[in-house]
Amino acid sequence: MPLYKLADFDPNYRETFGGDDIKALDLYTQGGVRVGSVADALVDADGRFRYLVIDTQYNSSHKRILLPIGLSQIDYNQRRVYVDGLSKEQVQSLPVYKDEMTVDYDYEEQLRKTYRPSSSDLTYDRDTYNYEQDPSLYNLNDQNHQTFKLYEERLIANKNRIKTGEVTVGKHIETETATVSVPIERERVVIERVDPTETVVNPSELKFQEGEIARIEIYEETPEIRKEAFVREEVRIKKVVETETVEAKETIRREELDVRTEGDLPIAQTDVIPNNLV
Repeated sequence: MPLYKLADFDPNYRETFGGDDIKALDLYTQGGVRVGSVADALVDADGRFRYLVIDTQYNSSHKRILLPIGLSQIDYNQRRVYVDGLSKEQVQSLPVYKDEMTVDYDYEEQLRKTYRPSSSDLTYDRDTYNYEQDPSLYNLNDQNHQTFKLYEERLIANKNRIKTGEVTVGKHIETETATVSVPIERERVVIERVDPTETVVNPSELKFQEGEIARIEIYEETPEIRKEAFVREEVRIKKVVETETVEAKETIRREELDVRTEGDLPIAQTDVIPNNLV
């Protein structure tokens, strides 16, 4: 059961209490003897007051201790906190409280043994203990601390992220027949027979031959067709976030206090500690 200092749990606790600051009050016995002042308060995870941190002053000795909230009576009008039966012997037997320490079960149980009536024979288990087992130490439901709650409704705005659709981008292949033209060359041999320009041959130049007398190589071009892939287009995909403000109206309720009296009664209305923090 972790405990928190008042300002750590609620940095704006003065506004929560309507401007009152419990840390500015002095501590008195019911007989009117000043025994110290409130230095701080410790609350649990639900914001309920569990202890007042007291700077005690008995004669010339000073000691900081924890006082269970149920043993106190807070009076903001007189700017005092009253405690019933806090003796010098009890203060001396209580363990010292330091701001930097962690209050654990063993430390609290040492406190409770000092504050519990000596006739108490109840046993407690560290694994199952809760503050309701010591109502005299932690409850404020006596005649001096009657409280009730006033409720009000508030509009709470939250946002939910929901899927409204999706965009899928893919690719498919289309085929088409492409035609390309390429000119090619092909060689052929043409043999022509013509009438001679001279009919008489000099006998010394005359040579009769058999077999191959000339060779001509014939070439032709053949087309070479191949396919190459090129980047035709680039597609970029991104998301953009658009912001808009949505307003909603709703009727909310709040409870207000009505006080009716009979007779000539003096009534003083003061700001008190909210019930959800006690």
